[in-house]
Amino acid sequence: MSAGNDRDARPDAMRLPIGTFPTPIEPAAALSTPGFELWVKRDDKTNAVYGGNKVRKLERVLADAKARGATRIVTVGAAGSHHVLATTIFGTRVGLAVEAVLVPQPGSAHVRDVLRASLARGVRAFPVTSRAMIPWAVAARVATGAMFVPVGGSSVPGAMGYFDAAREVATQVRAGQAPEPDVCVVALGSGGTAAGLAAGFEAEGMKTRVVGVCVSQPPALVILAARRLTRACARRAGVHAEGDALRTRLAVDVRFLGDGYGLATAEGDAATRDAARAGLTLDATYTAKAFAAALWHVRAQRSRRVLYLHTLSSAPMAPLLEGARAFESLDPAVRALAADATDAANQ
Repeated sequence: MSAGNDRDARPDAMRLPIGTFPTPIEPAAALSTPGFELWVKRDDKTNAVYGGNKVRKLERVLADAKARGATRIVTVGAAGSHHVLATTIFGTRVGLAVEAVLVPQPGSAHVRDVLRASLARGVRAFPVTSRAMIPWAVAARVATGAMFVPVGGSSVPGAMGYFDAAREVATQVRAGQAPEPDVCVVALGSGGTAAGLAAGFEAEGMKTRVVGVCVSQPPALVILAARRLTRACARRAGVHAEGDALRTRLAVDVRFLGDGYGLATAEGDAATRDAARAGLTLDATYTAKAFAAALWHVRAQRSRRVLYLHTLSSAPMAPLLEGARAFESLDPAVRALAADATDAANQ
């Protein structure tokens, strides 16, 4: 296992300075058990305006867009996409117009606030009624000159942001700030976070395996995309892995998906209550399911040292909602993206 000299493997290569790093690693003593420890990597604190895992990705994604001479980008997400919100906030800051093809998502107060904040921060939304329509809508925007940014920012440049994060964890472990994790548990949606971590831990020669907790559908395609992206990140960084090393570095857990993307689960609800004891706020779509899996590793005594990567921004939403329209006053096509059964019946 070794890292080459590819410029994209360097932490300072092809990046815009968006985040505040390193993010801390903290023990969750109240949720640990004798001999089995839970630790939390606080990537909710990557930026004081809007944090979470998208910041690391966007440092490279937006740098790539600027280097290519883009003035307008188009991406994809569900109604309450954290990626769309983060891309809008930080993309507009560096002079990029941001467009998003948005698909429906089960409605909740959190989903609606994220949607309203994205609109308030300047995203130009293109609602579609199904995932099957995404390629056509994206192609139409690209035909007008927009540069495409994949869902979740999970291109190779975006995923390399979490190659950086794995190296950051390795540095913190070697400095004695935390023990070397047996597993690093993270939500697996578009795959970029898990893929970058897996390639990065391999490059660092750590024993840590990544457990990606599947939150998207269909799981088979999610797993395939994540594994392909892991290999692509390794190639980009010049990481030479023997045999099935990269494949075994990333495990995918589908047990916590429940009825599908954006739908709450009983395990996630229980994990949300437990997380509050550790000072963490979760969302039903991503982090509740991932945290439920992290707790399972501790309580089932499957892994002695568990690192949970917290990917949901903990920055206050109120400033981002300044100037936002009330949900009821949004364009009906946009409002329908995050409507629950009651809302749909009233439209």
